[in-house]
Amino acid sequence: MPDTAFERPFDVIVVGAGINGAGIARDASLRGLSVLLLDKGDLGAGTTSRSTRLVHGGLRYLEHRELPLVRESLREREVLLHIAPHLVHPLSFLLPVYEEHKRGTKMIRMGMMAYDALSMDKSMSRHRMLNGAEALQREPGLRREGLRGAAAYYDAQAEYPERLALENALDARRLGAVVLPYMRVAELQRGPAGRVTGVALHDDLHERSYVAHGSLVVNAAGPWVDRVLGGIEAPDQRMIGGTKGSHLVVGPFPGAPHEAVYTEAVEDGRPYFIVPWNGQYLIGTTDVRFDGDLDTVAATDAEIDYLISETNKLIPGAGLTSENVLYTYAGVRPLPVAPDGDEGAITRSHVVHDHAPGVEGLLSIVGGKITTYRQLAEEVVDAAVKKLDRKAGKCRTHQIPLPGGTAYPFERFRERFHATSDLDRETGERLLRIYGTRAAELLDYTDGHPDLREPFDELTGAIGAEVAFSLRTELAETLTDVLQRRTMVGFGPQVGLNAVDAAAEIAVRHLGWSDARAAREADGFRGQVDVLRPRLRQAQA
Repeated sequence: MPDTAFERPFDVIVVGAGINGAGIARDASLRGLSVLLLDKGDLGAGTTSRSTRLVHGGLRYLEHRELPLVRESLREREVLLHIAPHLVHPLSFLLPVYEEHKRGTKMIRMGMMAYDALSMDKSMSRHRMLNGAEALQREPGLRREGLRGAAAYYDAQAEYPERLALENALDARRLGAVVLPYMRVAELQRGPAGRVTGVALHDDLHERSYVAHGSLVVNAAGPWVDRVLGGIEAPDQRMIGGTKGSHLVVGPFPGAPHEAVYTEAVEDGRPYFIVPWNGQYLIGTTDVRFDGDLDTVAATDAEIDYLISETNKLIPGAGLTSENVLYTYAGVRPLPVAPDGDEGAITRSHVVHDHAPGVEGLLSIVGGKITTYRQLAEEVVDAAVKKLDRKAGKCRTHQIPLPGGTAYPFERFRERFHATSDLDRETGERLLRIYGTRAAELLDYTDGHPDLREPFDELTGAIGAEVAFSLRTELAETLTDVLQRRTMVGFGPQVGLNAVDAAAEIAVRHLGWSDARAAREADGFRGQVDVLRPRLRQAQA
């Protein structure tokens, strides 16, 4: 059967719907370009969902003299606090300094002063230096021996970066973009003189093939950039030399900090975080070169042991063991090729690579961080407009809130929502921090269906309307999309296993799913969760 072609060509085809690709699609759509946004999986399901979930300036980048990156990151942190107040919020940090650390209190003080200077337009408080006693008063669980002092400062947290990517994609679609998850690029289409003219696609959910034509293809596939290129310039040439970062999630534990802690590992001196997150604690990350299968990347036993051991050294009363690990996850940073040297020294700055003059009509993105995705998108769309020789407006993504952040001030909307929603406060707060102002739209799905106001997951408090809302309005295609990247139930203590059957039943009752599809989707979700719980899988074997 011949491939089906889209009826019209696009100005820009964006490959990869992680945070960078979704941000590019939104910016381009806001400037009046016609956009096709594609991903071989779900929106934000790759590296975006495998981060430490922080929006930060990158204190350690100062050590590598990447001052422009730190300044850019701190500026973008403020932008995200403004345009996505429901998804990005201030988070207090403590950076303890011990005798064995490579960086003493004087160096940390200098770094914090530079951090404050580079964030001169911030809305958060400046840092404070604490002595050892003050640090212990603030966080009594810290190891006392050798504690010289600490720095207290603020950065920000994106609890659910998956939803940050989603809202960019939803806004792009509102503006006319075509957004297609589970649409894999089989190959880049070439025209006269080797110019890239579009993409050949395969719909992996429905086993169909398509062709899309476009004036410009933007390869924003993250660590999969080289796979999309397929050796288009030189078969053996690589652009990405990613490093793997693994995280583990545990419940509250003895001595657990009340704020995020950023410290040096005793074993090798590399920095890592212990972050309160989603009612649990997120511990990570590692940083090792990776050249394995990008689609099956997972935390190793050695990485899990390393993070547990370092946490117990920092917080002696924690007593964590592998049995305390609720689940783990790992991702690959799309960093430039750097075969030698310290992984932490590989630049985190992004590069917009124009393949011309060798190959026209193609841009590839190397690097990028959640914090700076909006600035990266602006640079890409600026380059696209220039290459297309089009008149287009200036970037406005720093001014226009994302769909869930449209009320200003957000706190006023929060109180009005609680007063009118007829939900208990805990349920209302949960909806607000996931959906923002769109929580009111979500509740419309409960009209005439009181059962959709009831929780389908007792652990997180997620209500039935969220399942219907995800599948009808948020581009979710599978039950895994619903649980892991829409309702966020899949990141609860039981990783959604306790709620999957109830969610599937809602899809049967309210969305017309057959019993066979519901069972198939539930089994598919359980298979996905296996990757998050390697130790549990071994114990059950």
